[in-house]
Amino acid sequence: MTKRFERLKQIRTMDPVADATEIYRLSVAYEFPWDYTRSLELALYRTYAVPSIGRLLAETAEFTDRAQKRYDDTSLLLDAVVEHGFASEQGRTAIRRINQMHRSYDISNDDMRYVLCTFVVMPRRWIDAYGWRRLSRHEIVASTVHYRTLGRHMGIKDIPESYEEFETCLDAYEKAHFGWDEQARRVSDATLDLMASWYPRPLAPLLRTAALSLLDDSLLRAFRYEPPSALTRALVRRAVRARGRVVRLLPPRRTPHFARQNREIKSYPNGYRLADLGTHPVPGVRGCPVRHTGGPAAGPGR
Repeated sequence: MTKRFERLKQIRTMDPVADATEIYRLSVAYEFPWDYTRSLELALYRTYAVPSIGRLLAETAEFTDRAQKRYDDTSLLLDAVVEHGFASEQGRTAIRRINQMHRSYDISNDDMRYVLCTFVVMPRRWIDAYGWRRLSRHEIVASTVHYRTLGRHMGIKDIPESYEEFETCLDAYEKAHFGWDEQARRVSDATLDLMASWYPRPLAPLLRTAALSLLDDSLLRAFRYEPPSALTRALVRRAVRARGRVVRLLPPRRTPHFARQNREIKSYPNGYRLADLGTHPVPGVRGCPVRHTGGPAAGPGR
C-alpha cells in the first residue's frame, strides 16, 4: 500500500507555486486521469446553465451539430498545455488557438472568468467525492496556479487569487446567473447524447439517467430535467465511489495518460495538428459571426 502513495509523497516535496504545472501534470496524468476527464466534462457542462453561455454555444452550432469534434478539440487544446507546459511550442500553439476562437465572439470577461472557475473547482469537488483519495493541499494550490496562469494567457481580468476565492466566485456566479434557456437546453441534450454515443446504443437511456443522477439540483432546475429518484441517484453515486475504492487497491500508474489517449476522442484517427483544431474565423467577416437579439450574448465561443 505504501507504493500507492509514492507519487503523492513526491508531490509534497515540490513547490506548489513554482512547480504548479508539473504537479498538476502528475495529478492529471498519473493519479486521477479518469477522474479529471469526468470532472472537466462536468465543468464545461455546467457552463451551459448560464444562459449567455449556453445560448451562444447553441447559436454557433458547435455543440449541437458538431458535438464530437467540439468535445475533442476542447480536450486536446487544454491538455496540450498540461502535457507540454506553457512555454513549449505545443502549449503556445494551443493557447493561441483558444484565444483566436474566443476573439471571434462577443464574450464577457465575467463569463470567461466563470468558465475558468469551473476548471479549478469542479475537479476538486469531484475527486474529493469520488476519487481514490482526496486531493492534497499541494495539488489544490498547484491546480489553482496553473489555471491562473492559463487565465492570464487568455487575457482574463480580475482572476481570483486562491482556490477559496475561485470557489466563492463560482458559487456566487451560479446563484446569480443559472436559469432556463431553450437553446441552452438543446446544447445540454446534445452533450448528453454525445456521451451516450460512446457506448452500445441499448445502454443510452441508462447512461442518460446515470449522468442526470450525478448533477446537482441547481443544474437539474436550470435545464428543467425531471430529477432521477433518490434511490437511483444514491445507487449511481455509490457505484462511482466504489470505483474509486477499487482504484485505491491497484498498483500506481507507471506511465502517464493524457486526454489525447482517451477513447472518447474520435475525430482524428489519422492524427491532428494543434494549429488546425477548433473553429476558424470566416474570411471577410469581422466581429462576432453570431447575430444577437436583445443585446450581445456573452459566453465562451467554444
